[in-house]
Amino acid sequence: MLLENKRILLGVTGSISAYKACDLARLFVKAGATVRVVMSESAIRFVSPLTFEALTKNSVLTTETESWSSSLNHIDISKECDIFVIAPATANTINKLSKGIADTLLTQVALACKVPIVVSPAANTTMLDNHYTQGSIKMLGVNDITFVKPQNKLLACGDIGNGALAEVSEIFWESARVILKNEFWSNRRVVVTGGGTRELIDEVRYISNYSSGKMANAMATALYLRGADVCLVTTKDSKENPKNIYTIDVESSDEMLEFVVDSIRVAKKGVMSKPSLNSPDALGVIQKEPYLFMAAAVADYMPKFPQNGKLKKSDLGDRWSIELKKTTDILSTVNKDGIKTIAFKAEMDSENGLSSAIALLEQKRVDAVCYNLLSGSQDFGTNSNQINWITPSVQKDLGRLDKLELAFKILENAEQL
Repeated sequence: MLLENKRILLGVTGSISAYKACDLARLFVKAGATVRVVMSESAIRFVSPLTFEALTKNSVLTTETESWSSSLNHIDISKECDIFVIAPATANTINKLSKGIADTLLTQVALACKVPIVVSPAANTTMLDNHYTQGSIKMLGVNDITFVKPQNKLLACGDIGNGALAEVSEIFWESARVILKNEFWSNRRVVVTGGGTRELIDEVRYISNYSSGKMANAMATALYLRGADVCLVTTKDSKENPKNIYTIDVESSDEMLEFVVDSIRVAKKGVMSKPSLNSPDALGVIQKEPYLFMAAAVADYMPKFPQNGKLKKSDLGDRWSIELKKTTDILSTVNKDGIKTIAFKAEMDSENGLSSAIALLEQKRVDAVCYNLLSGSQDFGTNSNQINWITPSVQKDLGRLDKLELAFKILENAEQL
């Protein structure tokens, strides 16, 4: 219920992609939001208003249904919402929005709207690339309109190029980010590590652990939705995360160390993602103190002499001894000056696990520890987790929750560091 108690106004224009707005409305409703829909006359040619009424359980605003005896009109409907999402938005609508033209019901709603607006274009490549449309997009960007970039693929007209509606999940994530971001995390640079490292024995075998990387993915997603500039350094699949999360794929502990050190350096001094008109550097905003969430399960040991190629069983014999050496302790190695650091500690020792987690505060000079007591290997890869939040002055049980919900709770506590 990510968007519980949130109110979303969905605008649908006359693009062949209008049918995808049905999936978007469904995602918003599934996330707990109340959804209202306004449709242009052209959009009704592609999708029936009845479809959206069935999905949202709310009346749809059209020229035929507009009423001045209720809030179902172009002045009042946006007053009851937290965000106005226009998806798909045609090139015609984009150009009208930038000029303040309100000759359709949907553009009238936009002109009367005081809440944040998200626009997801869908049009022929030539129409989008036209200098008038590009100028309109830049003008709307200057006025704080959030754009969800279209995809480059085969279009309905038969052309191949940029103009297909973004993935519905990406429109959902970007809309959720506009709603959920807060002042503390907005534009704050954060590094998150995740997954179990792979230490090569040879080119087909490795030493690793059961870490799924799901908690790190949840942390990265929660941070992104709060408005942070996130860099995720991970060994695991992150395809379900918002695509705009800057992700570095690694395998070994040495690789992770290298990129974590580099990412922290960039977080302290430079721009983690490509600079834009809305970036803090472009606006001259003072850099906020970065954060590091060390959720990765870094292997304790690695083969001392990793081999090239594949070792053959016939050459190894009945017994095979592998000489191991300690991996570099990333948390102890990185320079934590000027950055808040949160460690994640998983234990199976119910008697000594908590004291071991508390000891990390001084041993590795971290600001907080997220302690998780595991009952066995079956606890890895689940969609829920249980965390004890530990600082030098606080020990708090955050409970067992869905990992994304838990990630938001961790962030609430991290803001107090």
